Amino acid sequence: MRQLSTFLFWAVRFRWLLLTRQQKDAEILFLRQQLAMVLRHSKRLPLGDRERAFFAAVPLDWPGWRSALAVIKPDTLLRWHRAGFRAFWRWKSRGSGRPRKDAEVRALIRRLAHDNPLWGAPRVHGELLKLGFAVSQATVSRYMPRRPRPWARPGWRAFIANHLSQTVAVDFLVVPTVTFRLLYAFVVLSHDRRRVIHVNVTAEPSAEWTIHQIREAFPFDSAPRFLLRDRDGIYGDYFKRAVQRMGIEQVLTAPRSPWQNGICERALGTLRRELLDHVIVLNEAGALDLLRRYQRYYNEARTHTYLNKDSPDGREVQGPDRGARIVAIPHIGGLHHHYERLAA
Repeated sequence: MRQLSTFLFWAVRFRWLLLTRQQKDAEILFLRQQLAMVLRHSKRLPLGDRERAFFAAVPLDWPGWRSALAVIKPDTLLRWHRAGFRAFWRWKSRGSGRPRKDAEVRALIRRLAHDNPLWGAPRVHGELLKLGFAVSQATVSRYMPRRPRPWARPGWRAFIANHLSQTVAVDFLVVPTVTFRLLYAFVVLSHDRRRVIHVNVTAEPSAEWTIHQIREAFPFDSAPRFLLRDRDGIYGDYFKRAVQRMGIEQVLTAPRSPWQNGICERALGTLRRELLDHVIVLNEAGALDLLRRYQRYYNEARTHTYLNKDSPDGREVQGPDRGARIVAIPHIGGLHHHYERLAA
C-alpha cells in the first residue's frame, strides 16, 4: 500500500510537469474550490507524517507561499521547517561529540553512587581522584543516576580569612533517642582543615562540663588563638573565665545569627544528614560511639570540596600501579564507604 501511494505521488508530480499553463491554472482553481468545500465541513484535517514531511521540505523562498496555504497555518509550517532542520543536523552530527568513558569508569561511578546514596557528584568525583581516575566532575554528573539532592549553602568566613590555622568553632547538636530523651553533642571543629577535633555527648550540659571538653580537645599548650561560638546561655561566666585563662580569645556571633558560625553549622548539618537521620540512638553510650566512629570517617576518609576533594587528615592518591582491584572499606556499619586499590 505504501509503495502504491509513493508511486501515485510521483506520477501526479510528473504529470503536472506536462501540463500547459492554462491547464495548471484551471486545475488549481478546481482544487481550491473542492478544498473550500471540505474546510466548510471540517475544521481540522488529519495530517500524517508523510504530509508533514512534504510541507517541511518545500522551499519558502518564493513570495506567495503564505497566500497559498489553506489547510495549515503559516506558523505551523515554519515550526515543521525548524523541526526538519533540527532533525537533519541531528542525523548529520551522529557519532560526533565527546567520547564515552570506559565501561569500567562508568560502572565504578554507578557503584559509588549506589553504595552511598547520600553522595552527590562532588563526593563521587573526589573518591575517583583518590583512586587515580583522571575524570572531570561534569563527566561524573553525566553518568550518575539522577536524583534530587539538597545541598548546603556556603558558610560565613569573613572574620577567619587570615586566621584559619588559629581558629576553632564550637557548637551543640541535639540528639534524640529511641525513648524520646534529648542528648546534647558538643563538637569542636578546626577551621584550617575542617577537622573535627573533639566530640562528646551528655544528657545534662553545663559550663563546667563544656570547659572540660575544651581542655580535653586542647591539652598542654595546644590551645588556638580564637574560639568562635554563639551566645548560648550554657557557656556562662565560668566558661568565659576558664577559656580566657587558657589564652583563647572568644568571638561571639550576633544574636539569632547561626550563619555567622557557618563552617561549624555546615559540619553539624553534614553530621545530621549523613549519620543521625539514618540511625536510631539507644542511649548516651551508643550516641558517643556513633559520633566518634563518624568522626574517624569524617577526618580520615571523607573528601571535601573545600579541600580540593581531599580529607581533613589527607588521603594519598592511589594510581593504577597500586593495583587493579578496587575494594570498598565500610564505615559506620556500611552507611558510608571509601575505596582503595589492592594488588591482584
